[in-house]
Amino acid sequence: MSLSLQALLWGLVAGSALVAGAGIGYFMHLPQRAVAAVMAFGSGVLISALSLELMEEAFQRGGFDSTAIGFVAGAAVYTLANVALARFGAKHRKRSGSQQSESKQSGSGMAIAVGSLLDGIPESIVIGVSMIAGGTVSTVAVAAVFLSNIPEGLSSAAGMKKAGRSVRYIFGLWFGIAVVCGVAAWAGYAVFSRFSDDVIAATNAVAAGAILTMLADTMIPEAFESAHNFSGLITVLGFLAAFVLSKLS
Repeated sequence: MSLSLQALLWGLVAGSALVAGAGIGYFMHLPQRAVAAVMAFGSGVLISALSLELMEEAFQRGGFDSTAIGFVAGAAVYTLANVALARFGAKHRKRSGSQQSESKQSGSGMAIAVGSLLDGIPESIVIGVSMIAGGTVSTVAVAAVFLSNIPEGLSSAAGMKKAGRSVRYIFGLWFGIAVVCGVAAWAGYAVFSRFSDDVIAATNAVAAGAILTMLADTMIPEAFESAHNFSGLITVLGFLAAFVLSKLS
């Protein structure tokens, strides 16, 4: 199997968590504390992935200048896009409680879906880029993206259900987003493998900046709000799990 196809498949695996989360949000009712625990653990995994893999890889490839510029640029672009989406109801797209619902703001479910693309595309590109150097995917990156996608799909699907959206509409939308994530992972390998080390370094850094900003804006606040007594510990466990996995892979 070609590496491009492998990147596509790994991107689909990570994106499938959106569909799984949507299924949980539509057919089940999980305690908010349980979802918050997943948020906290996923935050720790993502922090580990961006600090130990993305930023380190960016620095090794492109040095400090490409890494720093890309890191700040990723944070800035994500912030601006996030502010725009928040006006249409996507501010709480990774939250699982009553903060997010299409019944409160018409169209917020679709804005959340667009926001999911904003979150998912840079994360998925990283999956493909991780295969450029050694020809194998970063299991930490896949696990991190997968864990962050579950509560996002859960939250949005729950809001769309309350607004009366059909099953076909909800799951068709999330299947489509999962496919886009797979294509983004494919592009991360097939497209970026042709670029210079500086471009690849900047791409990793941009993704790291966007992911860290997303964590600070959405996932960590949700984890703290619902499970604040244990959110720090659970986040540390997520970081440790990703750290161990990165050393074993």
